[in-house]
Amino acid sequence: RKEHEQVSDLKITAGPFEFRARWEREKAPKTCEAFGRLLPYRQKIIHVRWSGESCWIPLGAFDLGVGFEDPTSYPAAGEILFYPGGISETEILFPYAGTHFKSKAGQLAGNHFLTVIEGQEYLRPLGEMTLWEGAQDIVFDHA
Repeated sequence: RKEHEQVSDLKITAGPFEFRARWEREKAPKTCEAFGRLLPYRQKIIHVRWSGESCWIPLGAFDLGVGFEDPTSYPAAGEILFYPGGISETEILFPYAGTHFKSKAGQLAGNHFLTVIEGQEYLRPLGEMTLWEGAQDIVFDHA
């Protein structure tokens, strides 16, 4: 198992912070596979408006080609969600503390496809940086 995890680990660089994440292939296999094909993936991350202590990557009408896989509305810190779109725009949610995933249209649920396994101590500093200083560059890449 450990060897498999090393092969499947992901590096996330957001602002000045670096994280290591684990793919959640059992919970969201199609999301993991489709997102993995995009690597390295570069975007901007900003602070949420409706969901509490979380950041997000707004993706507009982007279509990853996946539906819902074991969706949740209450991710823990470091449980990264992909929302495939529907009542709100497509997005990636990057929670750093108490989060109830919502939009102006109401509660949302997303696919938990990544979990931060290293760098958890930087989740809150990243969240506070995006809140007070604005958008940060974020890159998802092979570890």
